[in-house]
Amino acid sequence: MQQAADAARVPAPQPGALAAAAALALLLVAASVPQGGRMVALAALGVLMGLTLYHAAFGFASAFRALIERRSTRGVRAQLLMLAAATLLFAPALAGGSLFGRELVGAIAPAGFQVAAGALLFGIGMQLAGGCGSGTLYTVGGGSARMLLVLAAFCAGGFWASLHMDAWAQLPAPEAIALGETYGWTAAVVLQLAVLGALWALLKRPRWADADRPLPAHADLARFVKGPWPLAAGALALALLNFATLALAGHPWSITWAFTLWGAKAARLLGWSPEGDAFWSADFQRAALDSSVFADVTSVMDFGIVLGAFAAAGLAGRFRPRGALSAGAAAAALIGGLAMGYGARIGFGCNIGAFFSGVASTSLHGWLWIALALPGSWVGLKARPLFGLH
Repeated sequence: MQQAADAARVPAPQPGALAAAAALALLLVAASVPQGGRMVALAALGVLMGLTLYHAAFGFASAFRALIERRSTRGVRAQLLMLAAATLLFAPALAGGSLFGRELVGAIAPAGFQVAAGALLFGIGMQLAGGCGSGTLYTVGGGSARMLLVLAAFCAGGFWASLHMDAWAQLPAPEAIALGETYGWTAAVVLQLAVLGALWALLKRPRWADADRPLPAHADLARFVKGPWPLAAGALALALLNFATLALAGHPWSITWAFTLWGAKAARLLGWSPEGDAFWSADFQRAALDSSVFADVTSVMDFGIVLGAFAAAGLAGRFRPRGALSAGAAAAALIGGLAMGYGARIGFGCNIGAFFSGVASTSLHGWLWIALALPGSWVGLKARPLFGLH
């Protein structure tokens, strides 16, 4: 009887949404095939990331909001688990310098004022927007029209910042420091795991801790396919998928470079010329601007994340496009997206590229990023009522 009641409460999968997601995934594969099997595999990784993010409801902005407003630490503790698992996976590969014949580089950047300013701005933006870099993509896939507005502003903000990168580069900055390269990988892993463990224990104390999401009563294959997943499962899956990205792409998972690129391509269509711009005249950026988006690793993976979340929403029976927005919510979406785009570009990434991948690579800039993104989140939360948001 109880099983029948549980089944009745679970929404049925949506065949229309699943068919649309499958058709779009086939188009993504077809567009990626000319770039080789590696790009197809990276597109598939993106799909798996989107499915994981949706089914585990793995958000960064929401976890930081819960920590600040309710002292709920469940989401942040899941992030600590993810970082610990990724550190253990990344360290041997980065120490060796290559994997399966492919040269590997970590997400390493200077821990200076540029990162601090970018992270602070990003923290403000993600609370106004109601989502981070990965959150924007997976909620778009889940049917949120509001997050489409955030995404458009995100792209504009990233492009806007790219036009100022030469000025930011003139600021004094320390040398980039990766603990693994400076102190040896064994010592770095032990130190980083000790810090992550201490933070987890602190957040697990009675005055902070809240109840973990219970496992489904019947954790069978159907539940796995339709969700929801425990946060810990999502954390471990994302660590494995980031490591797979490192192995296939030669660098860790990133998200927001693609937004900057899309913004630049849109600006070019509107008449902007990259000639003479220091940032867009560099070899990598100019090649990406002149090539198809399906030749860009980050773009292809981002497309995959949206499609994976679309499929997950269809499997869960929860794909419901939502479009009505108040003027205040629209303004917050635009301002938040612009702030995140600008902050991510100057701060060497977002919650994924700078924080997750940076810390997993033992780069100090990843730790600096979160140290400033949290105060930024506090400011963003204080500003939400100005836009009629709660």
